[in-house]
Amino acid sequence: MLKQFVSVMALGAATLSPSLAFGADDARSAIHIKANIPTQQFHVQPRDPEFGKHEVMHYDPLNGDLGVLRQIFDVKNTEGSIYAYIEGGAAFLSNGNTRIPLRVRFNKVRLDGLPREVVDDASSTPGTQVEMTIRADAMPVQRRPCFYTGDFTVIYDAVPRISA
Repeated sequence: MLKQFVSVMALGAATLSPSLAFGADDARSAIHIKANIPTQQFHVQPRDPEFGKHEVMHYDPLNGDLGVLRQIFDVKNTEGSIYAYIEGGAAFLSNGNTRIPLRVRFNKVRLDGLPREVVDDASSTPGTQVEMTIRADAMPVQRRPCFYTGDFTVIYDAVPRISA
C-alpha cells in the first residue's frame, strides 16, 4: 500500500512539475484605468467626518439652556452659489410629548423649509469654510427631566450662476 502511494505521489509530482516550469516563465498583468476630473466641483462637507452621527447638546442647569453645537464645513461650487434648507421644514428635539425647536444656522443664515442662499457665487467658486450652529430656539416653560432626541436633514443645492 505504501509502495502504491509513493508511486502515485511520484507520478503526480512529475506531471505537475513541467506545468509549473512553463508557468514560471509567463507573467502578465492587464490593467485598465480611467479617471475623470470634472470641471465642475460641488461639495459641502463637515470638517469632522463623524459630525451628525452622535451629537449631544448638554443641559446647563445654571441658565436652564442647552449647549450650542458648532461645526466647520468646507464648501465649493465652481459653477455658482449654494442654497440650503431643512427637509420637512423644522428641526427639533422631542421626548414624544414635548418639542424643543432648534435654530439651525449655516454661514449665519437661518435655515427652515425654504431654500436660501447660504454661500454666494464669489465665495463658493474658489471654495471657503463656513460654520453651522445648532441651538435650542426656545426651551419649554415646564422642563420635565427626560431624554430628548432629534433627527433632521439639511439639503444643499448647487445653484448655477445666471449669465447676463
